[in-house]
This record gives sequence, structure tokens and C-alpha cells, in this order.
Amino acid sequence: MKHLVLGGVRSGKSAYAEEEIAACEKPVCYVATTQVWDEDMAERVRLHQTRRPSDWRLIEEPLALAEVLDSLNSPEQAVIIECFTLWLTNLLCLDDEARLAQEKQDLLRAVSEFKGDLVLVSSEVGLGIMPMNALARRFGDEAGAMNQALATLTDRVTLVAAGLPMPLKSLSTSLIAKA
Repeated sequence: MKHLVLGGVRSGKSAYAEEEIAACEKPVCYVATTQVWDEDMAERVRLHQTRRPSDWRLIEEPLALAEVLDSLNSPEQAVIIECFTLWLTNLLCLDDEARLAQEKQDLLRAVSEFKGDLVLVSSEVGLGIMPMNALARRFGDEAGAMNQALATLTDRVTLVAAGLPMPLKSLSTSLIAKA
């Protein structure tokens, strides 16, 4: 099962995604994309760490997600990736268009080929006002395109708002759409 979990900041998406991957009853690997640049981000990371079970394996990778996912590709594995919008930010800050394009392409391939259980966490950033600066607009465009691409590759998509999961796509709707 592949599941994309979307939501805004502090929407409850991470806690929901963690519950979903824990329910798989397989060994879990938590792939964190965050880079800690300030104390606020460090505190957010600490909150996530204290909530996770101690037996989950942790891989911290801010850029090369496809490599990590390929290395974990097994029907016996459960993986949660947190979060795609932070990963995208990391890539955009490199200011390397070729690397950005390659990492996105490689990641979508790795998600498509993944054989275990996979929960992907991403922020839904397109619900607010149009940003004033070019980088913020680019980020919104890239995040929206990535979320749409991931949604096509997953069996389920859930939007979390105010801690409430709202299914957008389920396995049954996926089968209907393909018919």
C-alpha cells in the first residue's frame, strides 16, 4: 500500500501518517528530510522524535530520497518519508536546476517501483494567497506538481486538517478511475 498524506502546518498530518505506517506491522524506517537551521526547527524535530517508537529505524537524508527508497525496497519493509516539501526546499536552495530535475525524476521512479508499505508526508501549500516573491511562487508550483505526481502513484491520498483525516483517494476509487 502506498499512501500520500497531505496537510498544512500543524494540521496533524505527521501524527496521522505515523499511525498509518505503524498499523502495517512491519519493520518501519522513518526517512527524515529536515535540515535543522534554527532552534524552532530543532524543537519541531524533537517533538517528532519523542512521538516515534524507539524501534523504528531512522535515516536522515535531505536530498537523495530515491537512493534511500531504492535501498529499502522490499515487500517486508514499511517506510514513512517526512516530508516532501522540506525535501523540495532543500533542493530549491541548492540552485541547481539539473539536480532538482534529476532528483524529482528519480524519486517518482523509486516510489513507483517500491514494493513495501509506503507513507509519504507532504504539505499542501496551495490553499493560501499567491506569494509576492518568485522563489515562494516557484516553491508553491513545484510542491503542487510533486503532490499531484505522488497522488497518481499512490493507492490512497488523505488530506488532514485540524487533526481530521479526510480521504481524497482510496484503493476503491483508484480501481474505479482505472476502469
